[in-house]
Parts: sequence; C-alpha cells; structure tokens
Amino acid sequence: MSNQDTVLIVGGGPAGLSAAAGVAAAGKKAVLVEKEDVLGGAPILSGYAKLVPSGEWAKDAIGRMISVVENDSGITVHKNTKVTKLDGDVGNYSATLSSGETVQAGAVVLATGFTHFDSINKPEWGFGTFPDVLTTTQMEQMVGTGKITCPSDGRTPERVAILLCVGSRDRQIGREWCSKICCTVSANLAMEIREMSPETEVFIYYMDIRTFGLYEDKFYWKSQEEFKVKYVKARIAEVTKSNDGRLLVKGEDTLVKRPIVIPFDIVVHAIGMDPNDDNPEISNTFGVGLEKHGYIERAEHYTDTCGTTRKGIYSCGAAYGPETIDDSISQGKAAAMRALSDIKG
Repeated sequence: MSNQDTVLIVGGGPAGLSAAAGVAAAGKKAVLVEKEDVLGGAPILSGYAKLVPSGEWAKDAIGRMISVVENDSGITVHKNTKVTKLDGDVGNYSATLSSGETVQAGAVVLATGFTHFDSINKPEWGFGTFPDVLTTTQMEQMVGTGKITCPSDGRTPERVAILLCVGSRDRQIGREWCSKICCTVSANLAMEIREMSPETEVFIYYMDIRTFGLYEDKFYWKSQEEFKVKYVKARIAEVTKSNDGRLLVKGEDTLVKRPIVIPFDIVVHAIGMDPNDDNPEISNTFGVGLEKHGYIERAEHYTDTCGTTRKGIYSCGAAYGPETIDDSISQGKAAAMRALSDIKG
C-alpha cells in the first residue's frame, strides 16, 4: 500500500469513522486504528441512549457509520491496536502499530476523542459512596434497558435530581472549561426519564443553562413545558443520606438566596468532557502539541483548518476540546479533506 494514496486515521469514534468514510469516498485508502475492540467511540462504549439532537438511538445512528466503514474495501480497520511510533514527514509517514505491522501513509488524522470526567473527583457529591448516585452515562444505560429503577433496591424513583457542571466550569478541580453539550444532554435525559416513568419527578440543578443555538427550543423549553421538568438555579454543597435511606441534596438556591435540603431517590451527575487520558502519549508519539488544558493544540484555524502543531497531521472533534457528536462528524469530513490534499500529488 503506497503512502501516496493512504491516510492513517487514529480513533474509531464518530469523527474517525466520518474521516475514514470521507477518504474512501474520494477513492483513496484509509487505515483506521482503534485501541478498543469495537468501533463507535464513546456513544457505543458508554452505551448512550438517544442522541442529541437527532433523537436517534446511538446504537442505530453510530451503527450505520460503523457499517459504512466496515463494508468499504478502501478502509482497513485495526482494532485493539495503537500506533506506537511515527517516522517520516508529510507525504511520507511510516507508522509502527502495537501489532508489529507497519503502515505507510501520506497524512495522519487524530480523531482521538475525550475521556468522561470521573465523578470520584467530586466526592462530596456522593458518587462512589451511595449506589443511587449515578453519572449521566450510567443513567443513559438505564434508559437503554427501558426501565428506571433505584440501583440500591429496585424501586421506582419518585424524584430524580440531575446536577449540572460536574467536572466542568470548576476551577477548584482544574476544570476551567464548559463541556458544551451536558446541559442539552441532561434536558434530553430528563425527558427520557419522564417519558419512561411518568410518576417520577425530575429536577435539574444548574449554575447557568447553555442549551446553545437551536437546542434552546427543542430541549430547554420542551423539557419544562411538555415534560414538566423543574429547573432550580443552585449551588450544591454536598449529597448525603437521610435517616430513611434517601439521598439529601444540600446547597443554596441562588435565586432566592436560601439554603436547600431536598430528598431524592436518584442523583445524577452530568459529567463533563476531559482531555483523552492518552493525550500525553499521543503528543509524544505523533509529535503534536497540547494546549494548556491537555487537549490537542489547534493550528491557526482560518487557513489551516483541522491542523495541529505538526504539518501533515490533522485532528477533529473532541480531541480539540468538548464537542458535539454532529460537529465531530462534520470535522471528521473536513480533516479527511485536508489529509487528501496532502496526498493528491
């Protein structure tokens, strides 16, 4: 396989799948390297339920993308594999894989995504201490089973609290960024809980609501007006247990400036997006810089779209910072176009 007609794509999530399909559609060869044993990235690995904003189940929507890639003879897929070494330069790269194989490529796309924030880093909010404190990904997995129940004893919850900005916009724990999509995902999740379990009340505790762009109407207002989700502007101090075994959410209602102590059956952490845990290793292997928070550093965007600090190596999606699935898919196609322009000669 000549390096003049091949693009190496690292990461098989939505952005990487999109990039691979884009390269193949242009009649060039794509080699897709994925460290896990399945394709699909976070939506598949973490068992997302219905995606924002399409409302399609993740397994169906991302499943279609996987089928396109797996059924294209122009795409070679390596699962359970990492790139351990990259030699050469733009137009003439040689990548060594953890399997011992070598891939010759003219350009590289890093679609290496993100890591979910680990709620253990916010211990005062009860995750890891109480079985009925869950993350949004765990709650999505529960929605996927078709039944909303308390993990501790299987009862149907009367009240569910969703706490926003867990691992986002929190300087005390070094998370100085907004994770962009959690407000909308939480509004969507709240509607799914209400639809599946109409007797369950859902409360969303927020600092600010950021259902940006066209999401405001479809998620923020719809969740309140049609699904009766209640939004409370608050600062949460801690989640503890009451004498009757329910969870107590303690904090301050910041609109009326008064303390609150409210019992819940389930508390959900709307977890943010962290840089990929592997980014130091990725930076080292591919010779690309990281920005101060640990995401891949973006090149000047206006004429070097999808660029990194190294010529011939491109990136896209949540590798650059918190990103939506739809925009990650679009950026994957854009990165493919940049890579194709490098190998067209």
